Amino acid sequence: MTQNAPSRGPHTGRRGLLLGGGGLLLATLWPVKGVRADAGMLVEDSTAPFAPNAYIRITPDNRITLILPNIEMGQGIYTSSVMLIAEELGVDLNQIEMEAAPPGGGAEITGGSMSIMTEWKPLREAGAAARTVLVQAAAKRWNAKPESCTVESGTIRHLSGLRLTFGAVASDAAKLPLPKEPQLKNAAQYRLIGKPQHRLDSIVKVEGRAVFGIDVQIPGQKISTVAASPVIGGTLRGFNRDAAMAVPGVVAVLVTDAKDAVCVVGDHYWAAHKGLMALHLEWNEGENAKVTTQTVYDQLHDGLKGPAIVPSLKGDAPAIIAKSHAHYSAVYQQPLLAHSTMEPINCTAHVRPDGCDVWTGTQVADRARDTAAEITGLPKEKIAVHSQYIGGGFGRRLEHEYITQCVQFAKQVPYPLKIVWSREEDITRDRYRPAYVDEVTAGLNEKGHVTAMTHRVVGPAVVARWDPPELTKEGYDEDLSVGTLITPYNYPAYRLEFARREAPGVITAWWRGVGGTRGLFVVEGFIDELAGRAGIDPVAYRREMVKDNPRALAVLDRVAKESGWNTPLPQGRARGVALQFAFGSYMATVAEIEMPEKDAVIIHRVTAAVDCGQVVNPDQVISQIEGGLIFGFSAALYNEITLKDGRVEQKNFNTWRVMRMNEAPRRIDVHLMESSEDPGGIGEVGTAAAAPALANAMAAAQGHRYRTLPLLSPRNLEKEAAK
Repeated sequence: MTQNAPSRGPHTGRRGLLLGGGGLLLATLWPVKGVRADAGMLVEDSTAPFAPNAYIRITPDNRITLILPNIEMGQGIYTSSVMLIAEELGVDLNQIEMEAAPPGGGAEITGGSMSIMTEWKPLREAGAAARTVLVQAAAKRWNAKPESCTVESGTIRHLSGLRLTFGAVASDAAKLPLPKEPQLKNAAQYRLIGKPQHRLDSIVKVEGRAVFGIDVQIPGQKISTVAASPVIGGTLRGFNRDAAMAVPGVVAVLVTDAKDAVCVVGDHYWAAHKGLMALHLEWNEGENAKVTTQTVYDQLHDGLKGPAIVPSLKGDAPAIIAKSHAHYSAVYQQPLLAHSTMEPINCTAHVRPDGCDVWTGTQVADRARDTAAEITGLPKEKIAVHSQYIGGGFGRRLEHEYITQCVQFAKQVPYPLKIVWSREEDITRDRYRPAYVDEVTAGLNEKGHVTAMTHRVVGPAVVARWDPPELTKEGYDEDLSVGTLITPYNYPAYRLEFARREAPGVITAWWRGVGGTRGLFVVEGFIDELAGRAGIDPVAYRREMVKDNPRALAVLDRVAKESGWNTPLPQGRARGVALQFAFGSYMATVAEIEMPEKDAVIIHRVTAAVDCGQVVNPDQVISQIEGGLIFGFSAALYNEITLKDGRVEQKNFNTWRVMRMNEAPRRIDVHLMESSEDPGGIGEVGTAAAAPALANAMAAAQGHRYRTLPLLSPRNLEKEAAK
């Protein structure tokens, strides 16, 4: 893979060192002079005389700890956030210890590609405010003016040559009032922001010291594995406790009060796993045992007719379509998707009469604390949540039912209890990306350009379960606007409709790219269809639609140039393009593919042009686009959760296919646009682009439109065979 930025260091590994739970000390990727000997260790709840805000602590021995509001799950936020604070504070990255913010610290969620967007100003202001009073304290000690002092590498320097470390004046600085509006650096003064930086957590992962939730080791803990009803709503009818207890190493068999899950506890995981198999569980499966994949899709297609919410209306689109020179409609379908993170679900809890500790990877620490308080009956201040590295989130760790489950079981035993879900449990009891059906209709003028558009989305409203107050009074989930209503395009008239259909027997949740991933597949596929119908090049067709949107036009022109869009292709190859505005970032993507067989796709090259505003760490932006594209291609080509008799049919990676190394794009080129705009999100941008760019390339290669995901599903292959 290539990119127009400095090369990165080695790929990160997995694992890190635990010291009491939640904080992290970051180290540079390569040995650097002056790095502390304990670089890579974790810290938590350290005290300091100088803690000017929620993000910074400095001790007299010059230990600088940054308390970061977001959770690291592979997206690199533990590097980018440190860069923001360190830039304004005036310290080097290798001088920093790091800690994950505890619940209730204002960092309620890590998700939606919001971390840098929301922390861009607050983290810099935190650093600038601390730097200001540290300089004032040093200047006062020297009887000098603050303007005569500079800051570099955690040291305050006077024009006369005098020097003091931050730690030396920390106690004095703590007595000074913080500035209400600290002066921030301008872009020309940045030493860190905008410059490629190695991931600060790389070394502890490469060395196997980074602690993920699954790695937690608490003195006296036992390890368990669990099984919940394979059909949502089912309850336990019977099991063979004696057989499980006869397995060497098994110490307990536990059941939830609702009798919807069972846990086998062992001295080690293998004993627990063998004990669970020996239980021979029997379930009362209930009404949902009748649900099939067809049940879900029948319900969705039924929603294409009848009443719907109209969350957005511009002009009278149906009337304009009726009067247009022509009109064109298409129906798109997308499946249920599992998250299948590298690290399966796990949690460790120790419930005592006077408190409860929870060690886990979670994207919402507040909910981990709150559910533990509810289950134990303890006040929230008696619950300690120790946030760990997460081995992939993708929205799965926005959920907290696994923490609830763990605390329910841990409440029944006196020792710390770790639960680890098997891969089969992880996939079959996931909370799935919803299935959707969309119908899009456009009115067209004589040249084939859009006069008006209507778009009906049929599917669940995830926010109705996850955060009910965020559902609009009409019953609309605004996440569905990303990629549909929120686009680079400006239609003369537009009508968005939403017909809510909650999938029976399935719990749905957010999935990487959320509304952008589902919406862009539909909109960008449909725009390509309109271009083909008009006989206009897909890039040229989009250029006309965004001619008044300079940022969108710039990324589109850049990707066309860098991908060689207008140059001839080798025999058998085809290109597809997608344009998007999602998560505050603009991106245009071109996929160049070959289909030697109707059920095989070779992705030769992917080119992306990205305008995400001010870039904090170019290296990490490129990594996120690369990883997001591969993640999205994998799902777009192969993935679908199917149901039979209420049970999920996919159980492990033999039936839930993940893109293999030899199937990944042969080359990915990411081009970053210079921008002075505030940063947009980036963690989900690549994933959202993958399916539409790939589907459009496959349509160009095969001569027919792919409107159903996964692209290599039996449905699409059957259509191809019937041609």
